[in-house]
Amino acid sequence: MLGKKSKSQAAIGTLVGAETRVHGDIEFTGGFHVDGYVKGNVKSTKDEKSVLSISERGCVEGSVVVPHVILNGTVKGDVRATQRVELGPKARVIGNVQYKLIEMSIGAEVNGKLIHESENAATAKARLQVDTARPINAENSS
Repeated sequence: MLGKKSKSQAAIGTLVGAETRVHGDIEFTGGFHVDGYVKGNVKSTKDEKSVLSISERGCVEGSVVVPHVILNGTVKGDVRATQRVELGPKARVIGNVQYKLIEMSIGAEVNGKLIHESENAATAKARLQVDTARPINAENSS
């Protein structure tokens, strides 16, 4: 359920307070909560259980790439959640949202495209990248 912390989510280890402004990209692992303002890209590293939560007062101007996003504030940029996106009633995204699983409350706004990324599409895309990276052998191409 939206707003409730499940047992699989990471504990919040990093916090941008309500009166704090950050200018620059942020990379994190574990849990990251934004009550203030971040101008830069936000990305999790090496942790499929990483969680970004942005409160009603929080704002990120930049792209977001994390496994799990809980949004009730504003993101001015594209959001890519490799696992799940939860959009609360005050959530506002000015950009595209790419997700595997999405939960939207009444009142949430997305001013961009909703792009579903299925397991099959991700696997096919990875396979295509591997196939196109292989050199063509002139002897076997006929």
